[in-house]
Amino acid sequence: MCPDCEDFLRTVSLLGQLALYADTSGADEEFVVSVAPSLAASLPEPPPDVFLPGYDPDDGPDYPGESS
Repeated sequence: MCPDCEDFLRTVSLLGQLALYADTSGADEEFVVSVAPSLAASLPEPPPDVFLPGYDPDDGPDYPGESS
């Protein structure tokens, strides 16, 4: 396995678990709001072959209020 693959998969798994927790009754919203950005920011570069060849994350529709 590539060096960053395990870290990437673990972080994605933690983000998924956090999303499930956030959707439960009585979840600590302040915890979710403070931890989610930190987890997302800690994602390493995706391992090879996670995205299709030619995938460009900047190629997509404009957000409301933006124009290209």
